[in-house]
Amino acid sequence: MKKAEFQVYKERLLALRARLRGDVNQMAEATLRKNRMEANGDLSSMPIHMADIGTDNFEQEFTLSLMETEGCTLDKIEAALERIEDGVYGQCEECGAKIPRARLSAIPYATMCVKCAARYEGR
Repeated sequence: MKKAEFQVYKERLLALRARLRGDVNQMAEATLRKNRMEANGDLSSMPIHMADIGTDNFEQEFTLSLMETEGCTLDKIEAALERIEDGVYGQCEECGAKIPRARLSAIPYATMCVKCAARYEGR
């Protein structure tokens, strides 16, 4: 892969990383720093119904799960940026073949070619 091509993928990865970091930070603020009254606009001092507490807990757990998933994606992006710096970006970590540009365009942090990824997923 040529240096100019590395730069295109590097810019794409940096933009994706910035977006995901913003998403994670926004979710963290919205979920972890707001109490129920602030989150729902509930200004009443009436007791909270048990179903409302369950819904709030579910939403918080769901958001935390999304944050964890996006955190894993951020780790993959960081690893891809390191591979660009090392000059091995775009090579399959399993077989050493080139990862097709179409795959890298869809998943710029991909570490395996389609064949190896299919075998890995089939395990």
